[in-house]
Amino acid sequence: MQDRIELALIYGSTREGRLCDKVARWAAAEIERDGAFSLDAIDPAALALPARHQRADNAAVAALRARIGRADAFVIATPEYNHSFPAALKFVIDSVYEEWRAKPVSFVSYGGISGGLRAVEQLRLVFAELHTVTVRDSVALAHAWQQFGADGALRAPEQPRQAMAKMLAQLRWWAIALRQARRATPYGQAA
Repeated sequence: MQDRIELALIYGSTREGRLCDKVARWAAAEIERDGAFSLDAIDPAALALPARHQRADNAAVAALRARIGRADAFVIATPEYNHSFPAALKFVIDSVYEEWRAKPVSFVSYGGISGGLRAVEQLRLVFAELHTVTVRDSVALAHAWQQFGADGALRAPEQPRQAMAKMLAQLRWWAIALRQARRATPYGQAA
């Protein structure tokens, strides 16, 4: 039997009153239900990250790097703000470098009519530069504010649940393949 996959679920928003809490809780429940993953939820709003990138090491950034380094795979829960992804998410991404390398990244996006897909397309470019593999399928929640009830549950969970299962299956495959490859030959030696 394979070891459980260390998965980091990264919240993409720090806005007050954010919908990201409901989206990430739903994603976390689906990840737990899948059963193949050990989950580490990384919420930048709960981290004591500095206000700007610093040359000197910062304890919160070092802790973030360690968490990203332990992960075998990632799910990014991101909104779309002004046809892009939030600055807080970019800060988290740019605070880490080598720890991302040779690992798969997947996306649960939300927003208006596009369901956050424009943010995801931009994130794919960013993560390619960090030597990750982004999985093909994602979960996109269009008109997301209308999709969740007051209890935080999706009103019509069937299609998002199917999309999440497909995405997690791809993520699992890539996580196992890339973990085996990193163990056989550390990525820095291959680059």
